[in-house]
Amino acid sequence: MTCDEQRLVRHLVTAVLVKLVVLTALWWVFVRDARVPVDAEQTAAQIGTPPSPQGASR
Repeated sequence: MTCDEQRLVRHLVTAVLVKLVVLTALWWVFVRDARVPVDAEQTAAQIGTPPSPQGASR
């Protein structure tokens, strides 16, 4: 591998690592604590079926 190729590989690896760090930081700040409450009625309404009674089995 020539000197130019080694430098290119080093720059590409650095760029990928920086992007991973930035994406991880963004996830940590904005997404980590996000919680979406879901219950049977919301799920049934979303998929278009009536909710089953609590504890009912198929």
